[in-house]
Amino acid sequence: MPSLTSAAAWPVEPPLFVVLAVGLLYWLGGRRQVAGRRRSRLERRSRETAFYLGLLTILVALDSPLDSLADKLFAAHMAQHVLLLTVAPPLLLLGEPSLRIWQPLPLGFRRSVAKSVARRRWAAPLRGAGRLLARPVPAFALFNGVLLAWHVPALYDATLRSQPVHDLEHALFVATALLFWAQAIESKPLHARLDQLRRTVYVTGALLVSWVLAIVLAFAPSPLYSAYAALPSRPGGLSALGDQQLAAGMMWVPGSIAFTIAIFLSFYRWLDPEPDRALTMRRNGGPLGAAGHH
Repeated sequence: MPSLTSAAAWPVEPPLFVVLAVGLLYWLGGRRQVAGRRRSRLERRSRETAFYLGLLTILVALDSPLDSLADKLFAAHMAQHVLLLTVAPPLLLLGEPSLRIWQPLPLGFRRSVAKSVARRRWAAPLRGAGRLLARPVPAFALFNGVLLAWHVPALYDATLRSQPVHDLEHALFVATALLFWAQAIESKPLHARLDQLRRTVYVTGALLVSWVLAIVLAFAPSPLYSAYAALPSRPGGLSALGDQQLAAGMMWVPGSIAFTIAIFLSFYRWLDPEPDRALTMRRNGGPLGAAGHH
């Protein structure tokens, strides 16, 4: 593994360019005021900070020494998964990026894409898939299905032997996690379909799935992934089984933090819904919002 100060530890790879492009579009979109959208400076800055932290998290996971370490240490690879599944997506969604990233693009391009997606026959499957994946049950099933599938030993070992397969794994993690967390986080123009109690159950279910996977990894009597088991040595002198148990702990503890926060907040808001109701009325220009103008 290269040292932290060497150029090899900080590769310039496609994730860097994607993150820079998305960050630039988001910044440009923030310079234009969206009509009818009034927010305090603090709230706007908080959402922007969350979004940029989400982009930074992706860079840490995919374009930093952690990526090199993941070739030698299963626990480091699992840390990448935790960042891509439970840290970056919630932060990105809190930034409410969809309108801001879309707005800086040329108007003609936006109109052409919108008309094609909305009216063209060839786009009907895309519209149907979008409506389906915006529902909680398909989003939940896809998120957890992708998580479990990529931890099947044959597929997991394939990610270590083929960079394109590895990139596909990470892309699917981020994409399905965005769909999943969109049901647990209020993010305009997306609107979660679940009330607070169902949202609590929804996130708890995903947490339990991750725990089951962690338990399987922790209590397996032998290493499950031949690509890691075949390594002659590992950083820190860890055995293959010890590395696997450390990876299980990575999923069990750090991997539970975002789920736990979401569960707590949803359950708390279910117990005391008045703050959410007042905030919704203000944003919608209801009686409480109108009262503020007198």
